[in-house]
Amino acid sequence: MMQRPIQGEYNPYFQAYIDLVPKGDFLDQLYKNTKSATDLFEKIPVEKHNYLYAADKWNVKELIMHMIDVERVMCYRALVASRGDNKTILYGMDDHLYVINAIVAGRLFNDLVEEFKAVRNATEKFFETISEKQSKFVANLDTQPITARALGYIITGHTLHHLNGIKDNYL
Repeated sequence: MMQRPIQGEYNPYFQAYIDLVPKGDFLDQLYKNTKSATDLFEKIPVEKHNYLYAADKWNVKELIMHMIDVERVMCYRALVASRGDNKTILYGMDDHLYVINAIVAGRLFNDLVEEFKAVRNATEKFFETISEKQSKFVANLDTQPITARALGYIITGHTLHHLNGIKDNYL
């Protein structure tokens, strides 16, 4: 069973995401997170899909695409760490650039939800296969080393962070 990461295994910037993940078995929390996300997506009314609650914020479709992109990047980083690769330098991502260039305006909302589910399914399968030992392996993030297990918790917490934002600002 993959244990919760401890401080020093990740950049303190990620603490807020890790803190959002409830205590308990990591995989159980990841599965619950998937269900919470997909259940919430189904409750978002059509008129809110392109709605902006403030001029400098993303709409729901952009937010879901952001969640997908971040999960892909974080899962790749977890793969690098879990395979013991501490030589590859992993650079940060400009999430705003990714959202701008994803161009989701013409995409169907259900298509984005299906893409989220597909990416999450791959994330679940990945974390189901790594051992506790592999989860402690460290990748070379450009700002600070990071473990595979920290990345798993960040993925889950990042999703929770945005689910809370959807509830507060779009529903």
